[in-house]
Amino acid sequence: MPQTILAEVLSIEAATNFVNIVKLKPLIPAEFQAGQYLQIVLSEEDKRIFSIASAPDAEAIELHIGAGPDDSYPRGALDHMSVNREVILEVGLGNAHIQTSSDRPIILMAGGTGFSYTKSIADHLTSIKATTPVILYWGVKEESALYARAEMETWAASHSHFEFIPVVENPSTQWQGKTGYVHQAVMNDIKDLAPYDIYLAGPFKMAGIAREDFINQGAIKERIFADAFAYI
Repeated sequence: MPQTILAEVLSIEAATNFVNIVKLKPLIPAEFQAGQYLQIVLSEEDKRIFSIASAPDAEAIELHIGAGPDDSYPRGALDHMSVNREVILEVGLGNAHIQTSSDRPIILMAGGTGFSYTKSIADHLTSIKATTPVILYWGVKEESALYARAEMETWAASHSHFEFIPVVENPSTQWQGKTGYVHQAVMNDIKDLAPYDIYLAGPFKMAGIAREDFINQGAIKERIFADAFAYI
């Protein structure tokens, strides 16, 4: 069952021209698992879903909200939080959370602001001092969208069993990293996906294609997790 709580709006800061990082301080402890999402309650008839980017033990709940000028769904939530000191949240939603009983190596794969989902899991694994090997792939269209690149490079450099791999679909001539579609980068790097637990977040179309291709490369269907699968 989701938990309904009040949270203070601490900050809304632009990370790029399209992504805002929101920090909310729950007035009572928020109960959720890494990889779950929440709803911002604008009204009883209007609840807007966003992935949680922070670990369950973090003092503030962090959201990464992508919104262009005409994106009314996320823009409405940002507007609501900008004019209200406190907001109502429903937390602890979603079934694609970290499987703490598993000791299999982990692939975290995100497209765009789906990164927030993988960041919650990565932060949680850091917090509990997990020693499971973890590879985080983050795919974006241009390298300017890698707003947390420095943070994740530090995360990987600080833990020998963590690896961060950014992938740019439309790279500039200066880009020296991986290019193309993020799920294809995973498949190019890892020829047998059978040993891995795989967590995905991003556009529904991407999640569906990735699941099919990953299974064809050995991934076990029941060990691929994404909330998108409930809708596709």
